[in-house]
Amino acid sequence: MTLRRWQSECINKALEHFSIEQHFFCQATPGAGKTRMAAELALKLFDQGRIDVVICFAPSCQVVEGFQRAFEGTLQRPFDGQIGAAGVALTYQSIEHKDESFWRLFRTLRVFAIFDEIHHCSGGDGTQGANIWGQKIIQQLQDAAALTLAMSGTPWRSDEHSIALARYSTPEGRLIVDYQYSLAEAVEEDVCRAPHITLVDNTEITIEKQGNTHQSYTGFAPLLKQSEATFENLVTHEELNLQLLELSRQRLDIVRRTVTDAACLVVATNIDHAHQISALLLRMNESSVVVTTHRTDANDLINEFRYGTAKWIVAVGMIAEGTDIPRLQVCCYLSRIRTEMYFRQVLGRVLRRRSGSDAEAWMFMLAEPELMGCAERLMDDLPEHLAVCQHLHLVSEHGDFTLSNNVELHASEAHASVADAALPPKNPAISFRQDSEDLLGTLVISGVFREQLLAFF
Repeated sequence: MTLRRWQSECINKALEHFSIEQHFFCQATPGAGKTRMAAELALKLFDQGRIDVVICFAPSCQVVEGFQRAFEGTLQRPFDGQIGAAGVALTYQSIEHKDESFWRLFRTLRVFAIFDEIHHCSGGDGTQGANIWGQKIIQQLQDAAALTLAMSGTPWRSDEHSIALARYSTPEGRLIVDYQYSLAEAVEEDVCRAPHITLVDNTEITIEKQGNTHQSYTGFAPLLKQSEATFENLVTHEELNLQLLELSRQRLDIVRRTVTDAACLVVATNIDHAHQISALLLRMNESSVVVTTHRTDANDLINEFRYGTAKWIVAVGMIAEGTDIPRLQVCCYLSRIRTEMYFRQVLGRVLRRRSGSDAEAWMFMLAEPELMGCAERLMDDLPEHLAVCQHLHLVSEHGDFTLSNNVELHASEAHASVADAALPPKNPAISFRQDSEDLLGTLVISGVFREQLLAFF
């Protein structure tokens, strides 16, 4: 398979860099193909006689398996850590359990160490404030490895600590990268799909408490700011789940008209929530695969789903980062996590392109202020002529939603004019009640929903 422009460019720059420096940092948008680039770079280094073995570290077993497949295919050698293998892929979690015989490899062999999604490894200040993985990298690997490649699609940490192996400018403290490939470039070059993000809000929300008292709110933002309600109360609310799942299903059915094996990823808040979502999908006559860390066969299920044609996979933390399932094209975001890093990583699961017919990715989520900010900031990472925001007028025809009166705004105008349209319910008189121990009352969601569409073309 021919390398993409950015992959070839990054490899050439890394080879040149390694002639004078030991560490190379690559930032490439999620879904761009960092694993393939790393495997081809390792092949070049083997051919040049500059390394003896490759050891890859990644954040999850699923990503580790992806590295093993990619490196065995590229190097045409086993990559299982056995005698005669070109190397091995390991999880970051395994680092703290390695004994002296493992670390001795870095002193006796020329090891090319690759760190995928290196932002998981906090460097702190030296070893002060570093997490266990970051400490091991700094103490055992930083100087011992012959060469290192650190990669990240989202090179920052939610706790704002520094990243192991990363360099920062002073006094600004900006991350210095040796090669960068942005989402704007990836969309321009048809490497990644153009994302479309729909934010769902509700205009009539009430919290009913004992004594017949109640408080009303005109949207999720004022509800979360002015009441005891939490975002978890919302993302686990049955009717809100049904609303987002229905929108996801409508979009998925449209996508599958041209991409017959396209699928939807539903990101749940916890294991119980994942099974509740699966039950809701069954009510919609849709079957799903549920994968969580508590399932011993989770990796087998993900691999089976990767190569199958099933429509829905519901996950808790298993497919948020690095996992390669290119047929995922729609995402329903029902996680309580609202960090920029997690949002970008989840979105990356539906951005990876396969062909000319799968140019668009879709994400549906609640209009929570932090998530809205994450979505709007995507505009800064796209070419101006590709980032537009559509004003939508939605009408209901026998329960199906159709779009009309589209107006395009360029990215420079879009921040001030987010698409905002009323979504007429099937029955405006219906309201949906859900008792909540956290609220000591009942959260009532009306049938009046509003959608905001951030569409990037």
